[in-house]
Amino acid sequence: MQEILWYGRGGQGVVLAAQILAESAFLQGYRGVTSAPMFGPERRGAPLTASTRISPESIRIVSQIEAADISVVLDESLMDIMSVAGRTRKGGLLIINTARTCGDFTIDGDFRIAVVDAARIAREKHMFFGGLPTVNTPLLGALARVSGIISLDYIEKGLKMKMPDTHAYSNFEAIKTAFERTRVTQEGT
Repeated sequence: MQEILWYGRGGQGVVLAAQILAESAFLQGYRGVTSAPMFGPERRGAPLTASTRISPESIRIVSQIEAADISVVLDESLMDIMSVAGRTRKGGLLIINTARTCGDFTIDGDFRIAVVDAARIAREKHMFFGGLPTVNTPLLGALARVSGIISLDYIEKGLKMKMPDTHAYSNFEAIKTAFERTRVTQEGT
């Protein structure tokens, strides 16, 4: 089973990204998929997390994820206020939306770090929500690139289950670009 935690702020589409991944995994043939938001009082800009579990077998766990195999960070500033690295399992993967390189991060932990400038990609593709770049779906491309658990074909199918075709098309273009631009280290420092 793969356990994924998504870190973002209200309005960034953290919950939608977790749902799209779950839907895509189900369509790809995984028998066990779950997706759940985890947040307090809802307000735009407030830190929140969402989770996705993916398994070839049925999932009977209903508790929150304590430590993730993969952590996806939509807003780099959350690295300073949430225990992202501390909740990423040894040997896991940390994916960060950032303009910085992998080498710019000094994060303690035994995991790989992947980076992609999802905000730049969103701006290039003219994807905005509430005046801010839409970074949630490009990060699905980064996850597909470095995790090996989901294919781009099934992400595209999952998108089409969650949004109209015109939005799915532009979002998938951003996902493919992020897939190509994602860079990863072998392990953390």
